[in-house]
Amino acid sequence: MRIHASAAWQSLAVLFLLNGVAQASLGDRLPEFKHCLEICKEANCGSDPTPIPFHRRLLLWDCPAECDYSCQHIVTTTRLARDPPYLQPVYQFHGKWPFYRFMGMQEPFSVIFSLFNFLAHNWGMAQLREKIPASYTLRKYYLWFGYVGLASWTFSMIFHTRDFAITEKLDYWAAGANVLYGLYYAPIRVFRLDRTEDPRKQSVLRLWTVLCVLLYAAHVLYLSLWSWDYTYNMAANVVVGTLANLLWSGFSYVQYKRIGRTWAVLPGICVAWIISAMSLELMDFAPWRGMLDAHSLWHLGTVVPTVLWYNFLVKDAQEDIAGARKGKD
Repeated sequence: MRIHASAAWQSLAVLFLLNGVAQASLGDRLPEFKHCLEICKEANCGSDPTPIPFHRRLLLWDCPAECDYSCQHIVTTTRLARDPPYLQPVYQFHGKWPFYRFMGMQEPFSVIFSLFNFLAHNWGMAQLREKIPASYTLRKYYLWFGYVGLASWTFSMIFHTRDFAITEKLDYWAAGANVLYGLYYAPIRVFRLDRTEDPRKQSVLRLWTVLCVLLYAAHVLYLSLWSWDYTYNMAANVVVGTLANLLWSGFSYVQYKRIGRTWAVLPGICVAWIISAMSLELMDFAPWRGMLDAHSLWHLGTVVPTVLWYNFLVKDAQEDIAGARKGKD
């Protein structure tokens, strides 16, 4: 983008007097950032606009968005040129770090690591189809876990490619569905609510299904119609995820004590791994070289547990099927 050098430096001069702690949206409230935007738009977005490469236009980058991106990095680079990061913390803009984009993607590593998770679910579903017979009643619930996971990571890729209000909402709604489905199918496996020969369990399953659907609908409606509350959304996901993790961890312990197979402890390992990876979200830091941040590493940290989890589902199903055959014999 064309920004006259003298005007840009004037607009950023007061930045040398600033020092403080990075916080969400502080950067875009700076007078020098706002001034930079005005200069950039005047120079680039008038009757003779600066051409925008086709691949960025495909991702809906327009002239004001290009100026916003450019000014974020002018502000950040100017500050860090004066003092090292520990003296001049990197500011966030619009609640996000100033990432360097790649091929128009705003957060390329989060996109790539979300793709890795998508591929892990895709691989896991192939394992389920190949190694678990269609007659096994839990198979459909495991496959739906995969479908929800694919949707969740698809919307994650879209959101981290381009952050708009609608892509953010879709990402949050899909992530909520992913977490809630983890709680939904946990008691189905733990308490074998899938057993069609037991009318009582079938009644419980129907009630449990209706309850989960209503809870999810209420969650989405609250966020959509009442308040887009980040704190509530995070708390809801943590509570639901914790309940699911407790169920699976208890089930893992009981299974290991019962059959003594090493793979039976995989749920416990996955839970511990996920909790460790989640700690990255609490240690948020400015992206390394403008690209790799705590959130992207959190996405990377969920890939291996996903692979391990599908291995557990397959082995647990095979053990269950073998046990049922022995019982008949």
